[in-house]
Amino acid sequence: MYAIIENGGKQYKIEEGKKVKLEKIEAPAGEEIRIDNVLAINGEAGTVIGNPYINGAYINGKVVAQGRDKKVTIFKYKRRKDYKIKKGHRQAYTELLIEKIVTEA
Repeated sequence: MYAIIENGGKQYKIEEGKKVKLEKIEAPAGEEIRIDNVLAINGEAGTVIGNPYINGAYINGKVVAQGRDKKVTIFKYKRRKDYKIKKGHRQAYTELLIEKIVTEA
């Protein structure tokens, strides 16, 4: 059984018992989280697709850790114009352990 959820403008495939890195959610480690933006669920009863979300479906998960990804370097330049800019970015994330996929449809 798996579900497709939306978080931070991106879509993620979620399975029970697996860990997933989502966009930062303001919650301390160990706290229970409920995600309601379920787009689709595939299970024993078949596939259910929402419009855009499935009513009554949600994901229960526990926050494992908060962190930041590896640095991404952004380098801009224009040749022969003496224009160079070098920047870095580290995206914040929340690591979530998926405990239960609930469908009340």
